[in-house]
Amino acid sequence: MMKSNPTLRSSRKLAHIKHALELPPGPGSTGLEDVHLIHRCLPELAWEEVDTSTSILGLSLSAPIIINAMTGGARDVTGINAALARVAAATGVALAVGSQTAALENPDLEDTYRVVREENPQGVILANVSAHTRPQDALRAVEMIDADILQVHLNPAQELVMPEGERDFRGLRNNIGAIVAAVPVPVIVKEVGCGMAGEDALSLAEAGCRGIDISGRGGTNFIAIEQARRKDTLGQSLVKWGIPTAVSLVEAAAGLKNCDIVLIASGGIQNSIEIAKSLALGAQAVGIAGLCLRLLLQGGEEKLRERIMTLINELRMILLLTGNKTPVTMANTPVVVTGLTAAWLKARGISVDALALR
Repeated sequence: MMKSNPTLRSSRKLAHIKHALELPPGPGSTGLEDVHLIHRCLPELAWEEVDTSTSILGLSLSAPIIINAMTGGARDVTGINAALARVAAATGVALAVGSQTAALENPDLEDTYRVVREENPQGVILANVSAHTRPQDALRAVEMIDADILQVHLNPAQELVMPEGERDFRGLRNNIGAIVAAVPVPVIVKEVGCGMAGEDALSLAEAGCRGIDISGRGGTNFIAIEQARRKDTLGQSLVKWGIPTAVSLVEAAAGLKNCDIVLIASGGIQNSIEIAKSLALGAQAVGIAGLCLRLLLQGGEEKLRERIMTLINELRMILLLTGNKTPVTMANTPVVVTGLTAAWLKARGISVDALALR
């Protein structure tokens, strides 16, 4: 594991926010435009029967939404995390902090993360560490914010483009297994924007993790963000690298079909239709990061709260229009997959006809 400079790390966190706001999502597509829900004109449901609430890993949520990992570890972002925590508390959704490595290296920064639990004492909070983190430090991260779940992130593409990034990715699966054994809360393994192949999702499940967040291509692009931080052109050819969100989600669902594991969709999800599509493709929840950050910093805390409540209410509408009372039953809803997404899945041996005819 490469040695790091805490001051440089905090500066990098601020640069990540700056570039995340400046750069558009993508440029690669999420593939969700190739996914089509089937309208039911005879849904045989009343509005009051439809309920967006759900649970992940035994933890109750008002809707299957996670404000996903974004930031922390720099003095200037404490207010962002505090606001996100208040919004999560007001809307009843989960909240994941950004990587806690900065605070593990410099305890003076712990309050930039602890603020989320202070502002949201009863909410579902996810801690976040790198897959390179020592198990004992992963435990510290959980204890730091009294987390309900631990996210362990995988980001080899970002690290390779990052000027000061990691270059050795050996032994990560075994280290994740050791983290699972060391912490008292469920572990979810998360990519950071390049997606997961079905084979890797299954390998992580076998290592003991309780959840997978595929974080597919098409959302916040950390390759592009790191390339923007560089003073040369290295990494420009990789900005479309990765597996699109829709493809990765179906691949992971197929690979994990015999596993008792939570599947989370993230990577460019922007609206309630894409949330519903993700649920129909096998996700139990969705993570939204870039959209939340932009709304908070450009429109304020109230604007973000309003948007999340709109997402929840629109999801309730879509549940009714597809004949579903709850998010859980969306997994049995027929869905038509076309275009590049269908071609990719067929080439990987996954039947899109089965999705349309279930």
